[in-house]
Order: sequence, then structure tokens, then C-alpha cells
Amino acid sequence: MALENKLGITDSAELAREEEKISKKKALWLFESGTLDSLKAGTFAALQEIHKCLFEELYDFAGKIRTVNLAKGNFRFAPVMYLEAALGNIEKMPQSTYDEIIEKYVEMNVAHPFREGNGRSTRIWLDHILKMEIGKVVDWSKVDKEDYLLAMERSPIKDVEIKVLLKEALTDEVDSREVYMKGIDHSYYYEGYTTYKIEEL
Repeated sequence: MALENKLGITDSAELAREEEKISKKKALWLFESGTLDSLKAGTFAALQEIHKCLFEELYDFAGKIRTVNLAKGNFRFAPVMYLEAALGNIEKMPQSTYDEIIEKYVEMNVAHPFREGNGRSTRIWLDHILKMEIGKVVDWSKVDKEDYLLAMERSPIKDVEIKVLLKEALTDEVDSREVYMKGIDHSYYYEGYTTYKIEEL
């Protein structure tokens, strides 16, 4: 079953193709228009704006906090009843060093604030913080998919792996359209298309 969407698509594979096409186009616009650089790095408002931009042509929930509990495999993301408080706490986390930024990224992944599209929008959000705070971004084409997924899975308990993995892929080419778009392309490579378990409230 495809997620309910503004295009009326009922086939999940067709929706995935449209989602990729539209959100890549919007991600490029975010970068080239300067909109991304105008956002306040590390805020939830910035992440909402990124998510809204990527997905507003597809979903009514673009940029909105989810209203369902989500789980992937055996891992449950932050319960809806605690989500707003968790997001407030994450926003207050420090972000002046590489380690602090990755710790903030890990916490935002645990929060998983949106119904869909968390990984894609949060990776753009992460790179925006890195760029603004330490003058670096991740060259995602240098990050192995399996290593990344395993490291992120373990990161709520132990974040050393993800810190090492992403540090090795840092570049100072922060204004490179090519590096940015490689990251967007790889977002789809990393995500596959996530199957969540949903618990309606």
C-alpha cells in the first residue's frame, strides 16, 4: 500500500519513483536558491523547513510532527506523547564541535519526527550544521551503505562508530553543488524505502 499522497498514486513503487524525482528537484532548489543557508542551523524549525520543501508537493504531513508511533525492526522511535519535549531538548544540545554535532544528529534520528522522509531531511540538516559550525560537510559517496546503517542502528547505545565513519568522509567543499547532490542521490541509496511499523493513536 502506498502512503496517502497528493498525487493520488496507489502503487508504492510508482510513488517511490515520483518521491525521488520531486524531492531531488526540491533539494537542489534548497541549495541553489540560498534558502538552506538562510535557516538557523541545528533548530527543529530548520529541519521542518527542509522536510516541508522536499515533500510538500507529495504529502499533507510535510514539515509536520508525526501523529503515529513508529518502529523499524525491533527499534521504536520516540513515542508521540514525548516527541515535542524530546525535540525541544535536542534543539538545546550543543553543536560547536564535530562530536557534539553527531550526537545531536543521532538524537534527532531517534526522535524521527516525521511520518516519512526522516533520513533524507535529517542528513541535509546535519550537513547544514556541520557547514555552519565547523566549515565541513559529509561526502556521502564515501560512506558505505551497510556500515552506515549498522552504525546508525547502534548509535543510540554507542555513537563511536558513526562518528568515525562520517569523520573519514568529511570534506571542506561546503559550497560544491556536486558534493551536495551526491549526498541527495545517496540518501535514496541508504534509505531503500523504509518499512515502518505503525501504531495508530
